Amino acid sequence: MKKCILWLGFSFFPLFLFSQNFEIKGKLVDETENFPLESATIFAEKPADSSLITYTISGRDGEFELKGRTSITEINVNITYTGYASVRKKVTLNGSPIDLGTIKMPLQAESLGDVVITATRAPITIKKDTLEFNAASFSTKANATVEDLLKELPGVEVDAQGNITVNGKAVNKILVNGKPFFGDDPTIATRNLTKDIVDKIQVTETKTDSQAFSGEKGDDQNQTINITIDEEKNKGIFGRVAAGGGTDKRFEYAGLVNYFDNDLRLSALAGGNNINSPGFSFGEIEKMFGSARNLNFNRNGSFNFNGRSFGSAGEGITNSRTAGTNYADDWGKGTDISADYFYSAANSFNEELRNRENILPENRYFSTSDSRSEDESDTHSANIRFKTKIDSTFLVEVRPQFTFNKSTSDFTRNEESRSIANELINQSNTDNQSFREGNNFENELTATKNYGSRGGYFRVRVNNSINTTVNDDFRQSLTQIFGDDPATINRDQFIDGNQRSNNYAVIPSFRYPIIADTLFFYVGYNFVRDKRMDKRSVFDFNEQSQAYTDFNVDQSTDFENTNQFSKPQLSLTYNADKIYTGITVGYVSRRLESNDALRNVNFQNDFNALEMNANFRYRFSKKFSIYSGYSLNNNAPNINQLSPYVDVSDPLNITRGNPDLKPSNEHRLYFGGNNYDYQTQSGFYSYLNASLTNDRVVPQTIIDENFVRNTTYTNVDGNYNISGNLGYNKTTAIDSLRTFKYGAGFYIMGDRSVNFNNNVEYSSNTISYNPSVNFTFSWKDLFEITPSYRINYSTNSFDIDAFENRNYTRHEMNLRTKTFFPKFLEWNNDIEYAYNADVAEGFDRSYVFWNSSLVYSFLNDNGSATLKVYDLLNQNNNVRRTSTQDYIQDVQSTVLRQYFMFTLSYKFNTLGKKGEIRDNPWE
Repeated sequence: MKKCILWLGFSFFPLFLFSQNFEIKGKLVDETENFPLESATIFAEKPADSSLITYTISGRDGEFELKGRTSITEINVNITYTGYASVRKKVTLNGSPIDLGTIKMPLQAESLGDVVITATRAPITIKKDTLEFNAASFSTKANATVEDLLKELPGVEVDAQGNITVNGKAVNKILVNGKPFFGDDPTIATRNLTKDIVDKIQVTETKTDSQAFSGEKGDDQNQTINITIDEEKNKGIFGRVAAGGGTDKRFEYAGLVNYFDNDLRLSALAGGNNINSPGFSFGEIEKMFGSARNLNFNRNGSFNFNGRSFGSAGEGITNSRTAGTNYADDWGKGTDISADYFYSAANSFNEELRNRENILPENRYFSTSDSRSEDESDTHSANIRFKTKIDSTFLVEVRPQFTFNKSTSDFTRNEESRSIANELINQSNTDNQSFREGNNFENELTATKNYGSRGGYFRVRVNNSINTTVNDDFRQSLTQIFGDDPATINRDQFIDGNQRSNNYAVIPSFRYPIIADTLFFYVGYNFVRDKRMDKRSVFDFNEQSQAYTDFNVDQSTDFENTNQFSKPQLSLTYNADKIYTGITVGYVSRRLESNDALRNVNFQNDFNALEMNANFRYRFSKKFSIYSGYSLNNNAPNINQLSPYVDVSDPLNITRGNPDLKPSNEHRLYFGGNNYDYQTQSGFYSYLNASLTNDRVVPQTIIDENFVRNTTYTNVDGNYNISGNLGYNKTTAIDSLRTFKYGAGFYIMGDRSVNFNNNVEYSSNTISYNPSVNFTFSWKDLFEITPSYRINYSTNSFDIDAFENRNYTRHEMNLRTKTFFPKFLEWNNDIEYAYNADVAEGFDRSYVFWNSSLVYSFLNDNGSATLKVYDLLNQNNNVRRTSTQDYIQDVQSTVLRQYFMFTLSYKFNTLGKKGEIRDNPWE
């Protein structure tokens, strides 16, 4: 410990001995009119190599304060502003504050005494609706990806799974030269394109193409990043390949190749592994280990990573295969197209143990189950995005999508329920084999016609989707009910399922400018019709014929369901430089119909409701803005909740719909604020959401003496939810090498939920507190260390005596380290400690999860060899506790365990200047 303290002391001593603080201020005005220039970029750089020291943005009155720390005595101060000539001034630092006075920014290059006008590019530029970073102004390690570059940009945060936020707002779209890159998965671009080909990173509010074309406001809660490729590095071939093998038969392989020729872009990728990763990450610890523990699994045999489906999976171990191509090009002036095709396949295995304590008003019982699943799936999907400008006022967009999926599933489960006295009440065994095949086609057509010069337009959007699914299930089950009225239910069945759906929507809208480009009146109309056919034919096994020939009418269905609604709506919006506000009012007329051809049971429900939406945003400056809004939404019950059909497919869980249900009305109110100071590189974000729901649809269950659940649905009032978040982040550059980043956040959520427990109505109140802190110290080209801590604490209280008030606590601590010395060697560690204080006996309450990787670079950083260890301490588990109003449950399932893996990776790049292909990187 003493040696560590001495080492840190000697490391920082030269820093404070030879570096000095500086403070430079001034004021910027237009040379002709003398009005102040807000949001100009002022930055300091070293004269020797033009490396960035610090920068700031001018305020509303044109004044600026440039603060920093450096070991040199003379720096260049550069000033840039859109539409004006750049200004550069050499400044000698003497330890005292320096005042440059009033600087008049010229529209044309000319001499300003000792101020020299140059064509310097600013590291950051703020335009009306775009935040733009010059990639060359931010230094990164050799062989850096776009994700590495993003981590160096002020206000930009990238987590271990590749999720990006800019000034606290999530990034939900990544473009390359204004076009999609492999669909909607941002990590394919950020983790595979390298920094050396990037010209600029542009951040804007997320907009559709038609919104951008008509000059509309976008989604102010989400951001889009556009990666622009340097024009002189936009022709050639580049990519990366990797392959590895390890202990316990673990493997991975991945490859991505890109061909860029100005507007033409062709890309292909392929990958596979059995380590629960999507298959085109390349072995780095955040990109492989992070994803392996943050996949979203679905029971139907598919899993998703960042919105991209990768075929079948359980919650256990997945072997996935992926291949895809991407194409983008401009077809003449105003017309461009992008398309992608993906093939994804996987097979998975999972075993699960589940213990549940079920709570009744005057009783409680315990159920346990163990299950095993094996799933396989193959999926083909193709997407096309086509848009063309018929003329300067008319834009047409077409976006068809095709998907084909084929999957199989083998599932077994054993379950039993016991009384509080440990008396066996019921038990069941299930063995199910399922074969599924599905086709889906979706298309969206949007036509926008602008008129006049004041911002008016007429738009029509048409959506259509057609889906067909065929299921063949073989199901065997044995259910035994004990007690005073014992029963045995033995089933051996074949289920032939066919589902079809046809959905279309027509949405015309018209915008009339009352004040040009500022105040608008909208008229719109939505018409949606969704028709679904669900036929489920169940056949019991006939012992005499030894075939599935006995039709079971009670468990079979033949439904035709229709959900049709129309909604005329009116809107008024005001959009100026500082303020945006708008209000929309609509009236919904909805009809739900269901026809049961098998039982000749039909019903029809009509629902009418008012909907509205209002929002407000005020931008005090480019740094600080606040926003708020209110919405009233009407949600109709789904047809399964309305239909009087009694579903007895599970003998222990019988459900029946309620045709008398009413639609629910949700009132939602929100407030928020964002602030980021580019001078101090610090900022905060906060929001508060509140919602109140009347006539919410909830299940109403009666559990009999044999613990058989009979469920229907009803409406309740008094459900509400309140949540808020407050976060702060700050970056402190000690000098050009050492940087501190730290942040803190506090999330709180309160919820009141009204439900039924064995036909007794009650309410539950939940309050959750989630404070967190994080800290990063970076020493460029040497190391980076990031500790963080989070605590999840929640309280549950109930207004009936049957339920005990409970508290739950989970602690999570994480330590990430990276070292980059010697230059060719990178060592990564990710250590996570978690403690669940309230997990039941027999389950692990805590674990330490440690991953480590060592990367050796060679061939001028084009090649790398990686040795990585997953779960170094062999403590990983998949134990989790969930609590609802009427049960407490602990689950443990199959989890990926410790392995060692060696991976080789090679990067190639022939992108050249002005279309000239660069020499082979091997030479």
